[in-house]
Amino acid sequence: MEVVSERCAGLDVGKDEVVACVRVPDGAGGRRQEVRTYQTFSSGLASLTEWLQGHGVTQVVLEATGQYWKPIWYVLEERGLELLLVNARHVKILPGRKTDVGDAAWLAELLEHGLLRGSFVPPPVIRQLRDLTRYRKRLIQAHTAECQRIHKILEDASIRLGSVAADVLGVSGRAMLRALLAGERDPKVLAELARGRLRSKLPELREALRGRFSAHHALLVRLALEHVEQLERSITALDTEVDRVIAPFAPARDRLDTITGVGKRAAETLIAEIGVDMTVFPTAGHLASWAGRCPGNNLTGGKRRSGKPTKGNRWLGEVLTECAWAAARSRDTYLSAQFWRLARRIGKKKAAVAVGHSILVIAWHLLANDCDYADLGGDFFVRRDSDRARQRAVGQLQALGYHVTLEPLAA
Repeated sequence: MEVVSERCAGLDVGKDEVVACVRVPDGAGGRRQEVRTYQTFSSGLASLTEWLQGHGVTQVVLEATGQYWKPIWYVLEERGLELLLVNARHVKILPGRKTDVGDAAWLAELLEHGLLRGSFVPPPVIRQLRDLTRYRKRLIQAHTAECQRIHKILEDASIRLGSVAADVLGVSGRAMLRALLAGERDPKVLAELARGRLRSKLPELREALRGRFSAHHALLVRLALEHVEQLERSITALDTEVDRVIAPFAPARDRLDTITGVGKRAAETLIAEIGVDMTVFPTAGHLASWAGRCPGNNLTGGKRRSGKPTKGNRWLGEVLTECAWAAARSRDTYLSAQFWRLARRIGKKKAAVAVGHSILVIAWHLLANDCDYADLGGDFFVRRDSDRARQRAVGQLQALGYHVTLEPLAA
């Protein structure tokens, strides 16, 4: 086979060690390979880099093995080596012949002949943004869980505050909770702590705050409330840091924010997961395939098997689904019309996935063409179907010999 990469290396990455195989010319017109094992400590990775550069290696390939490939990637990236990250499923070796040395040699041989396709690895600043947005999402989920825990504790104590107040942890709700923690049990006194529109429900509040709130409940609520406040401070700090890191990409974030159902945080997450350089994805279809937002292709023996989508990027999938549900609740928009049109036929959950795919395709076009989103309108499908019906009718008349011209509909 043709040799595409003259000096290349394959790395089999583990938690404690990395096996490296170098393939270079042997000086006699052939090829030779050399295998070494290094520890994954910083000193070992430095020795690995020096060894690779000593052989004049220009290309290095490694498998995406959990989180273990990242430190090695960062060290080699700083030294200017051309790196390729591949999916382990694409380079599986035959069972019964599986060893770390065999894996490294197999990767190096495939790279040598140009038979590998690399995965998308974002640049350093996008990787930083990705870490921040993912951690923020986890803290928001923890915050929601703690709020639900407080609801359950109050229900256990027969405090029905959630049945009257829209937000138990709003300004009024927190004032009542702190009074309960301070030892106040009189429903009338607690109800007087209400603020704003909640004061119009004072009779209901007095009934809702009449319960059996004990010291046991006070301990649980105090710990949960302290955790909620700590999480809110952490989320605020992450928001500030995200704003700082994403500042160079603020125009791209604002463009994504124009999509129906996509807010500021969702736009930040989209940029953190796919970046802003759409040249790495030749088309919107490539991006959707990488994200696992389109049907799989499984055809063998002339028979089409399951078209289940790949797992893709689950962080991106989650935010796209959330945006799809938000878009479904909008009025007179293209994405809302698409959701309800599909929901009647395939169900709401699959419709949300389909609308999420549309949002991702729209995001690719906005980032690739540097433009804002222009909504097609909630009546797009009605207009399209009417136009198709007119075209079919004209085609049938023309087939019968009539001379008919199709004039465009008035806007």
